[in-house]
Amino acid sequence: FCVVNRYDLRKEFPALTLRKTNLKNCVDELLWIWQKKSNNIHDLRSHIWDSWADEEGSIGTAYGYQLGVKHQYKEGMFDQVDRVLYDLKHNPFSRRIMTSLYNHHDLHSMALYPCAYSMTFNVTQEDGQLVLNGILNQRSQDVLTANNWNVCQYAVLLHMLAQVSGMVAGEFVHVIADAHIYDRHVDLIKEMITREPLPAPKLHINPEVKDFYDFTVEDVWLEDYETHPQIKNIPVAI
Repeated sequence: FCVVNRYDLRKEFPALTLRKTNLKNCVDELLWIWQKKSNNIHDLRSHIWDSWADEEGSIGTAYGYQLGVKHQYKEGMFDQVDRVLYDLKHNPFSRRIMTSLYNHHDLHSMALYPCAYSMTFNVTQEDGQLVLNGILNQRSQDVLTANNWNVCQYAVLLHMLAQVSGMVAGEFVHVIADAHIYDRHVDLIKEMITREPLPAPKLHINPEVKDFYDFTVEDVWLEDYETHPQIKNIPVAI
């Protein structure tokens, strides 16, 4: 079933408190895709992609590979990330600031078709301040395993892009076309939803970073992140 969630990043950071989300690993994967534009697991500190990589560590023409391909525009050659950064600086009210990882031409050589495949950015102005909003489109999601992981990643991305563009992060909309819970996860979900939500943590991003390519995992952290006990050994399926 289709799910649409909205988060106002000016009010709180949407980290799950019913169980812990590892923000460091979330941000590491985010930077692996959006900053390093890599498709090799040797550039990633976690092991979440190990099952899909070939003997050389590559996941094929997926994710970071797609963002790193350069395209010709009237203003010059840009890859998708640099095009977003350029437009946020030079044409922030454009209705064409977006990325897409779902390249049909390259699907045959991807280890896994992209799940979170498209970001669309929208800039508004409120009280003289530019506000960066974003919509993440996701074709499919294993809710227990990946939902808050993706939410935290792209909320952090909006904060990063806003900071280096002289804006503030605003609304984050997450659209999942097929949000599903596997039968093997039902008991774990039932346990988790009996827990009482705790106060949202506060996100900190190093204010000294002015270039998107200078961000590191250590530049992002949470304050007062209290959670219920972790749910471990979640079986993953494709």
